Amino acid sequence: MNNLKKVGLTALGTALVSSTAFAGELTVTGSAGITFTGEDNSVKGNGWTMGDSLTFSGTVGQDNGWNVTMSQEIDGGALDDFSIKIDTSGGSSDMGTITFAGHGTTGVIGNWDDLTPTANEEAHGFSVAGTQDGAANGVSENDSFHWDYTVPQIEGVALKVSYFPSDGTSHVDSSIEYGIRYTGIENLDIALGMGENNDTTAGIDNSVAAISYTMGDISLGVQANESDSATANSDEDFSAWGVSYLLPGGDLQLSYNISEIDYESSSKENQEATGISFSYTSGSMTFSGGYGEIDNVTGSAASDNSGYELNLSFTF
Repeated sequence: MNNLKKVGLTALGTALVSSTAFAGELTVTGSAGITFTGEDNSVKGNGWTMGDSLTFSGTVGQDNGWNVTMSQEIDGGALDDFSIKIDTSGGSSDMGTITFAGHGTTGVIGNWDDLTPTANEEAHGFSVAGTQDGAANGVSENDSFHWDYTVPQIEGVALKVSYFPSDGTSHVDSSIEYGIRYTGIENLDIALGMGENNDTTAGIDNSVAAISYTMGDISLGVQANESDSATANSDEDFSAWGVSYLLPGGDLQLSYNISEIDYESSSKENQEATGISFSYTSGSMTFSGGYGEIDNVTGSAASDNSGYELNLSFTF
């Protein structure tokens, strides 16, 4: 064998060793669905829409026991959410999971805005004429950091922190949100969160508190949120409760939800929402839907609207 061949084979061997030393696992998950929505109090065009999503995730283990995962979502044919996650639970010292979200991740307040049990939508989640107010005013910014930690010394206690750096323009000051969740008692779920949202010219202090309990096939939950704004007469108090029932067989679920937003401003009426939902699951297919009514949308006394939706979705 001449020297040129030896060098070539040696280089090839080195390349193969280098490429496999940090070999990881690539997974692909996805979903696709068809939705029909309608509104009772307005003229609506074509109510049919379709959504699809693919998520590519690559995980590689490190010599110290950590796992690093990079995820990229393709939503509707366009690049969307992406993140890098460092899981330290496999190392000698478990420091939790640290995620850098380049795009598409909300913080503690946004993730826990309404945890009441539902088969499909929250009471305020149905499409109606106009844009109804949501449950909380949490931060949703790109290029943010998130820390999740399960406390080993206390069973069922998990901590979460979200940090959103200032961008120097619209997000003048950085924002931070904290959360603690307890599931140490069977069928009981308690969540508490607080934080500041400086994604507006006037900062907003947020807090959320939720508790739910499951008794057999019935789940019941209540929640209360507060948004205290630096702008005068702009505070909001959100409250909600929901109950869901899983029918025998475990494939069909029904739910009933109520929510209300109490505005500080005397010029606004309370936004009140009610909704009923269902979901039926068979394998990777889910058929779901519901009907919702919202009175005083965004606090306007003259705006009482209702809407409905049907969804057929598949996951793989």
